[in-house]
Amino acid sequence: MPSPLDHAARSHLRCADPRLGAWMDRIGELPLPQPERFTLVHALTRAIVFQQLNGKAAETIFGRVRQALGGGQITAKAITTTDDAQLRAAGLSANKLRALRDLAEHVRARRLPSLRVLHALDDEAAIEHLTMVRGIGPWTVQMLLMFRMGRPDVLPVSDYGVRAGAQIVHGLPAMPGHAELTAMGECWRPYRTLACLYLWRAVDQAREDPQG
Repeated sequence: MPSPLDHAARSHLRCADPRLGAWMDRIGELPLPQPERFTLVHALTRAIVFQQLNGKAAETIFGRVRQALGGGQITAKAITTTDDAQLRAAGLSANKLRALRDLAEHVRARRLPSLRVLHALDDEAAIEHLTMVRGIGPWTVQMLLMFRMGRPDVLPVSDYGVRAGAQIVHGLPAMPGHAELTAMGECWRPYRTLACLYLWRAVDQAREDPQG
């Protein structure tokens, strides 16, 4: 059942950006992502494994890596005590293996925030802390903020789908750059996450119905 916050967010976006509102009417009601229970090491390991892979291949490799690490929730200790050969045999590239080792080292040295601290950090501070890990960039942290932590006002300006959706929704001759998209998204505050969901869906809908 849609929450009052979902209704408020959709109402705000329709009023603030009528062009986006027209696409929202075509797409239908989308809810804001809800916070999930997660462990940071498990979530970041999954993000590292999934980089530059399509969904099915990434899921397969992640499943193998998870089994190599003992199954269940992935821990820094499991990463540290599992040898390179096992992880490479699971399908992990050399670069991703180095990233996992770096993740485990950051955890061992207590350089990463606890989940309690992470929830208290603003988006930029969270990005600054987590991108210390090899292989973790701002986009990866923004996806965690949106879909794991359920933050309602995240705008990943480097995301291809968000930029492509903004081009479609606003009828632009080219995809907006980072600065243009940032300026465009000011009116979506404080629900830029939901705006992104609609921009992603607009790209899908435009492919399915190019004459629409």
